[in-house]
Amino acid sequence: MDKTPAPIFRRKNAMPSSATIPSSSPAFGTPVHPPRPFHVQAPKAAILPIILPPATLRPLAFRTFTKKHSLTLTSSALQELASFIGRHCGSGWREEGLAERVLEEVARGWKNRNGGVIVEGTSRELHNILRTLEGNMSGGKIVGPGRGLPTGESMLEAQDGDATNTRLGIRPTALAREDSNASFGMSGLGVQEDADDDDDTNDPRAWLNVVNAFEQPRLVYNVGKKHFERETTKPSLLPPASHKTTVFRNRYQVIHQRLLRSEAFQTSSVSSSRKRTLQRSLSNQQSLKITPIANMLGRHGSNHMLLGLLVILPTGELAISDLTGTIALNLSRAVAIPDDSAWFCPGMAVLVDGVYEEEEESVGKGLSGSSGVGGTLGGRFQGFFIGQPPCEKRQATLGISGPEGGQDHTIGGGFGWIDFLGVGSERAVGAKMRRIERRLMHRQHQQPSQDAPSRGRAVIIGELNLDQPRALQATRKILSLYAAEPQGSAPVAFVLAGNFTQHAVMARGGSGGSIEYKEYFDALASALSDFPTLLQTSTFVFVPGDNDGWVSSLTAGASVPLPRKPVPDMFTSRVRRAFATANSEAGGHGIPGSAVWTSNPSRVTLFGPNHELVLFRDDVSARLRRTCVTLKRGATEPDADADAEDTSPEPPGPDAMDLDAHEKRPKSPALPDDVRTAQKLVKTMLDQGYLAPFRQSIRPVHWDYSSSLHLYPLPTAMALIDTTAPPFCITYEGCHVMNPSSVLVPGRKGVARWVEYEIGRHGKLRECTL
Repeated sequence: MDKTPAPIFRRKNAMPSSATIPSSSPAFGTPVHPPRPFHVQAPKAAILPIILPPATLRPLAFRTFTKKHSLTLTSSALQELASFIGRHCGSGWREEGLAERVLEEVARGWKNRNGGVIVEGTSRELHNILRTLEGNMSGGKIVGPGRGLPTGESMLEAQDGDATNTRLGIRPTALAREDSNASFGMSGLGVQEDADDDDDTNDPRAWLNVVNAFEQPRLVYNVGKKHFERETTKPSLLPPASHKTTVFRNRYQVIHQRLLRSEAFQTSSVSSSRKRTLQRSLSNQQSLKITPIANMLGRHGSNHMLLGLLVILPTGELAISDLTGTIALNLSRAVAIPDDSAWFCPGMAVLVDGVYEEEEESVGKGLSGSSGVGGTLGGRFQGFFIGQPPCEKRQATLGISGPEGGQDHTIGGGFGWIDFLGVGSERAVGAKMRRIERRLMHRQHQQPSQDAPSRGRAVIIGELNLDQPRALQATRKILSLYAAEPQGSAPVAFVLAGNFTQHAVMARGGSGGSIEYKEYFDALASALSDFPTLLQTSTFVFVPGDNDGWVSSLTAGASVPLPRKPVPDMFTSRVRRAFATANSEAGGHGIPGSAVWTSNPSRVTLFGPNHELVLFRDDVSARLRRTCVTLKRGATEPDADADAEDTSPEPPGPDAMDLDAHEKRPKSPALPDDVRTAQKLVKTMLDQGYLAPFRQSIRPVHWDYSSSLHLYPLPTAMALIDTTAPPFCITYEGCHVMNPSSVLVPGRKGVARWVEYEIGRHGKLRECTL
């Protein structure tokens, strides 16, 4: 049956042709009634505002903000949203679903601005979001030009432009799509919706990224918002003196919030029945509590637990300092918990349990006689137990669990939406990157030869002194072993660490001047040119040491400020030319090999935030032994080591660490000295969560770049090249720490040593004869 309507019921043309309309001026052919201008819009539908009580909107707001976006609404924010929805959506806010769309846009806009977990009604960000929405609403609905209101970040770009991107740490040029999720770490990787289905990119090295310390996002912890914010001020190598205080304040606040997230420091109405070694040793109360130093005034003889930085007073006495004050510290009777498990040096953040003793002659001699805030308190704190602040696993920091992560696998708060390295946040691209990793690595395992080594490896070569002929010979031998492997199984990365000369460049006669320094790298380029297949298929990362140019010419071998810049290009031109020659011979097939001269420290990421390898060259072990505080040797409680099933947040002692790669030794008090030294070093560094936990005079740090030294969240692996520590491969709290030491084994002539790290798994020490 013909469903064509009769001519009388057919819709009239909105703009009839001038040929069918009688003209008021036949000479010019103008219609009797001129057509309606194109820019005139239909009148907006009238909306009758209502008064919407916040309690009525609360269930819908809870479902959108808390359950879907993991945000917390304050009462003032709920009041602002209820007033806005009642004014612009009217009585149809519930039946027509108008309020749900508004709440969704506000939640996404808040996350896009990196506003934090708590949405506050008095914040400027919320007011700006509502102001933007107000200009894009008609008839209670969110509309916009073309296809409606842009989603997420593009809606806010119309108002804030590049300012929003600058605050979030996103380059505006990286926002190729209008609905990009770069604010959550998508633009750093260039991941599109169908990235995991791209069959053209089948090389894992396409997802490898070396993050320079000077290009890493500078994040500062905001105590009020309980969130990390990007530092927007321009960094400087000569900043104001106030930035030095900010360095220590940020270190303290990051460790403090980490402890408050620990189960041992949380108060709950339901007490846990688990045994806690740290609890039994440091306190008899159900939950540990940190006391600010200023709050001890007038509380003579009371027991407290302090969290602060070990400092040395102008009088030479040891003291502990936090954000409220400083007090002299007596550790003559203090015992480390666990015993002999870590070093304690001035400049470290420590937990001390003891008693405040107020001297009679110092009563009332605090700051202004009473407060002591910001000054040195009278009296002394007698410490009985001292320990490192327990570190937090990476999964707990990012608030994810399970193999896929994402919002369906959460274990509390966490900072999963924070892009710490500029390569994508865990919650935004983690699951997608894991799918890409499985697809690429699965192809590697489907090769005909099952005995072929894996492509996902990183070869870490320790200190390489190019002015030693045997060191260059050892490098050739190591590279020849990997060049002989089957085609397509070369490691994705080779890491070569300095010092590239034994003595500071241009500071001592032993290493010569700049001409000799360049000749050393020319010899390295000649050695690398003998292995063109490796240069074509791998990424070579060069990490400088304290003796490398140019900064060593001024420090003469002393500790240089961290982070330090890469070796200048003028010395490495021949090495870069060797890679260019090898890639040209390959004919441009696949991803070309590259030489990356990076800073010290630096980060290597593979598949976005899934794998993070920290590269750090420093003789930390010797510096710890030189500056550590001597403590009383004592034993822990008899039942402390017997509780093998303890799963409390306290980090395991040295005996609980996973030892060298494939070998797990049972708990034994008689461990080799090298193993105990390695365990003390790893526990000290990871518990501190900082690569330079020393005083500025011992290990200088560039104040404006100190955030690149933080080990928070904990990386998946760390290459700590320390020639003063024994070589090791140890896993602690899920972080695999490796030290290849020097490429030439001391005391063993003709032996070369390095570490082969299976990315995402374990590393193993390897040796070969020259």
